[in-house]
Parts: sequence; structure tokens; C-alpha cells
Amino acid sequence: MSPRQALELAQALRPAIVDERVLAAIASIPRERFIPASQRNRAYENVALPIGAGQTISQPLVVARMLEVLALTPTDRVLDVGTGSGYHAALLSLLVEHVYTVERDPELTEQARATLHNLGIDNVSFRTGDGWDGWPDYAPFDAINVAATTGEDVPEALENQLADGGRMVAPFGAKEQHLILTERTADRISRRRLEAVQFVPLVHGDHPGPRAR
Repeated sequence: MSPRQALELAQALRPAIVDERVLAAIASIPRERFIPASQRNRAYENVALPIGAGQTISQPLVVARMLEVLALTPTDRVLDVGTGSGYHAALLSLLVEHVYTVERDPELTEQARATLHNLGIDNVSFRTGDGWDGWPDYAPFDAINVAATTGEDVPEALENQLADGGRMVAPFGAKEQHLILTERTADRISRRRLEAVQFVPLVHGDHPGPRAR
């Protein structure tokens, strides 16, 4: 990695991102390690890029914004739904105590596991399974990150895995999508609509499909 390129990416995001911990994480994680060799010359552009198998790694600005709105703390336990390339989980690993990441494609799970291992990241647990189900064995979570749209359906299983005071960010909607910040206080759930985004669907059940990570 060129540390200068990662730092320049973080600096480019600064006008839109105020959380210094998020910017420091962006500057610390080598994005090119999550991208095929054919795309690595574009690794530090603020764009989504293909990673193979119909998948993409999300635009850095959108990733950083999702991390920022979760208001993460170093003691948080976080569920990451849809591991994909593992980039989002790697960034989360620098911001929280432990990350539990779920991916439906076993090959992507193993690729992401190997990438994070090679980067010396050891506070991420991996599971192959349906992201709609979350990871109930380790619930409740202080925060949940979902990087694929749930369409018009409320992901109740994921909301039920939020701790008291927990936050979840996920794209919501079909033709028109927005990030939704969900917060749990005791038995009350509140949802707040944020900026417009565009994500592929969060695949449910046995149906294969692409995912942006």
C-alpha cells in the first residue's frame, strides 16, 4: 500500500465526514488489498469497483458515512451483514472491540477471512449464512451495519438483535433508496431517513445475487 494514497483518500472525504476516527480508519486500511489486480490502479478513487462474481466494493464516501452515523465507540460489539470483500469489516475492526460479519457466499467469506488475517486483524469473527437472520448467538449488538438494501421490508430479525441504545444503518427502499438509521431505546424503535443511496438487494433465503461491499 501507498500510505500517501490512503491518506489522500481520507483527506478527500473530509469535507463530508467529520468523525476523525472514521477518517483515520480509511487512512489506515489498504483498499487495494480488497480489489482484484485489474482494478488496483483505481483503488483510491471515490467510486465503487467490481471485485468479481457480480460483486462490488462500495464507494468509500458511502462506507465512511455509514460508519459515521453509527457513532461507534471502542467498546462496541458490531454485526456486519454481508461481508463481501471484507473492506467494511476491516474498517469496523479499527473502530470497535469486535466485529461479527455474516456472508452468504462461502468463497467470499474465505477470501475476506484470508485478507484480514494477512493484514493482522484478529478481532473479526466470520460466519457463512443468511444475512437477514443476523447472528443471534452473539446478540445483542451495539451496532449493526447492512450494506445492501432491504427493499420495502423492515429487517425485524436484525432490529431484534440490537442492544438497548443500539444503532443500525441500512439502505431502505426499492427504486428510491435512502440510508435509514434505526435506534433502539428499551423496547422502543425509532427510524430516521438519511441521504439517498443506491445498493443491490440484500438476498434472502436460497436465492443468489450480487452485493455491494
